[in-house]
Amino acid sequence: MAANRRRPTALAAACATAVTLGATALAATSASAAEVPLKGYELTWGIKQSYRSYVTGMAAGTFTPEGGATQAKDNGVFTFVDGTGSYDSESHTVALGFAGSLKIVSKAHGFELVLSDVRFDSKDAQVTADVTKAGTTQQDVPLADVTVNRAMTDMATKLTKEAGDTFGSASYAGAAGDPLTVVEKKTESPSPTPSDSTTPSATPSTTPSGIPSGTPSGTPSTGSTGSTDPAPSATEAATRGKISYGTLGWGVKQSFRTYVVNGPAKGSITVSDGATQASGNGVFTFPDATGIYDTDADTLTASFKGSVNFKGHEDNGTYGLDLTLSDLKAELDGGSGTLTADVDSLGEKSADVTLAELKPASADLTAEEDVIVLDDVTATLTAAGAKAFGGFYQAGAALDPVDVAVALTEDAELPDTGPTSSTGTGGTTGGTTGGTTGGTTGGVGTTGSTTGGVTGGLASTGSDVPAGALGAAAAVTVAAGAGVVFAVRRRRLTGSAQV
Repeated sequence: MAANRRRPTALAAACATAVTLGATALAATSASAAEVPLKGYELTWGIKQSYRSYVTGMAAGTFTPEGGATQAKDNGVFTFVDGTGSYDSESHTVALGFAGSLKIVSKAHGFELVLSDVRFDSKDAQVTADVTKAGTTQQDVPLADVTVNRAMTDMATKLTKEAGDTFGSASYAGAAGDPLTVVEKKTESPSPTPSDSTTPSATPSTTPSGIPSGTPSGTPSTGSTGSTDPAPSATEAATRGKISYGTLGWGVKQSFRTYVVNGPAKGSITVSDGATQASGNGVFTFPDATGIYDTDADTLTASFKGSVNFKGHEDNGTYGLDLTLSDLKAELDGGSGTLTADVDSLGEKSADVTLAELKPASADLTAEEDVIVLDDVTATLTAAGAKAFGGFYQAGAALDPVDVAVALTEDAELPDTGPTSSTGTGGTTGGTTGGTTGGTTGGVGTTGSTTGGVTGGLASTGSDVPAGALGAAAAVTVAAGAGVVFAVRRRRLTGSAQV
């Protein structure tokens, strides 16, 4: 009995020692876990391809990178270097400032400006810079809102009103900018630098930890105005071939969105995997189109990334409504077509469900400036779609119209027909059980999550360290604190089981 009595005492002492050691380790790592220092990052952004073409073309001007900044060949994108800052492991956000400046001059059109102290903050989801014009410097001017993703590569950007003022065109306000990439520069084998001091392609093939990036190099992301690859592609598309990139806009059904968020369902809507939702519980945009087209045969088949989850009717953690739509595909043949999606309803998954019959305004499929645009395509609910929505609507019901815009070449520029503002990827729209209201641009969430993501956050949960974006050293530093807590917690549980 004495031995039995001593065992809990010994275990308690061991646990106390573990707690003390854990507390000491946590005290040593808490500061670094909350604010992990970062260095050696690069930011690549082209502002807007059409703006670069204007400066060096009609305006007969020049771009002059200085202080370590570079420009890719063929009037390509800009790279700012030596990024330093920190990663906040509590909010999962990154704040970085970069060296280098960019001088933009046109004597013909009478402008001269300098961009310097370029900064990226994933919490604010913005890229800023100090702007010098006419001898006056304005600090931290917000140039673009950024749709932040976990890898921090090929992030869609939307130019601000301030960007319009900076670059001399009010039409830029709200327009899609070039994709933005922020990566840790690899030190084990420096990238080859051509003799003309230009940089390689803006999109690295892998993240610093060797995880493949979400978008292959040279493939623009949603809302991009041109290729991130400096090498130009063919200037004119063939009458048939592969789609380069594009988007699908669809709100499913306005009354359904209202029912979920503001109606009896008292629920939430969550977008993820690159999809976005317009503010005010608006329509969804699904990016990164792939597929084929044939303008002679008037056929189009396009698949889109992103997913949307509808959740509601919560009762003690159980939901009566839990519907996710993903892998959307639009197929058109002349004057008709279909819209399909993978459907996950209350855990029951079905692939390639035909949700709607499509009817475009014209049977002719035409391309203008290597872009095919189909606006307000009529969508009618099918019997399979009615089943997917749990009989909420009858087959034949009118759904929200569908908008499709696809680029046939990497250089083609999609029209800016998307929503003026959008919730961040993973952000949650409204709902009493929906948690945080989605931000204007935001962090990565998890499909089906009712809490959404922190605005600008890079991870969906506190334990999900974005190693790919941060690099191994920073990730290990953050993980250390969590490891101590887990070890102590595990020891306590083991001890309880033995007593």
